[in-house]
Amino acid sequence: MVAGRDDPLETALGPHAVEALLRRRPDAVRRLVLAEAVARGERGRRLLALAGTAGIPVELASRRRLDELAPGQRHQGVLAWHRPSRPWDEGRLWTLLEGLEAPPLLLVLDGVQDPRNLGACLRSAEAAGAHAVVVPRDRAAGLTPSARKAAAGAAELLPLVQVTNLARCLRALQERGLWLVGLEADAPQTLYETDLRGPLALVLGGEGRGLRRLTRERCDLLAALPLRGAVSSLNVSVAAGIALYEALRQRGGRGAPGTISQA
Repeated sequence: MVAGRDDPLETALGPHAVEALLRRRPDAVRRLVLAEAVARGERGRRLLALAGTAGIPVELASRRRLDELAPGQRHQGVLAWHRPSRPWDEGRLWTLLEGLEAPPLLLVLDGVQDPRNLGACLRSAEAAGAHAVVVPRDRAAGLTPSARKAAAGAAELLPLVQVTNLARCLRALQERGLWLVGLEADAPQTLYETDLRGPLALVLGGEGRGLRRLTRERCDLLAALPLRGAVSSLNVSVAAGIALYEALRQRGGRGAPGTISQA
């Protein structure tokens, strides 16, 4: 996910997203602003050291100053201007899949609209060891500052692939040997009864409407998350996290220790 030299700058907010940027793509960061109180703590010292190594200008400011720079946003005393990474296209996804030694694990989101849900899905997918998240290019959330903040650094670590035609992309995934498992509330079997060990794409619908008809028909099978309480559905990012970790459990992997804080 490479940004162009002339791309407009965006703000990264919060210590986790900013630290991931400084570790993964320090050349993209143009300026770092820390609240004075944060700079005195362990986390602040770590951010200052990373910025110093990369030669990034640092401003120590009051909380009021940070509130002015990021009005109405939860910055937690940390803000950075950076050239944002760009989403991948399908060609880069095919190259990625061809180079994998382990069975692929993808998360496909069919029209998630809320950037915060997209960010939360990216965070769960990266933590569970997924190889990429696939979304439609149109009528779906993109990598906005809100999505990046909700991802807590995962947007800089995990490819987000935007495709022009989701049904065609799903067909191409099947041709490459991936099994498409869609999550649907009234599916005849539960996710826990489904074999998720092989090459796999977990397919989830957007908020409210769930999977679109063409997407549902393209899936190899549908599986449900059992709901024992009074609620009839789960937030898409919660459902994605459950599905991804069930796949991870079945694959018998604990995964590598994460670099993104649970906070």
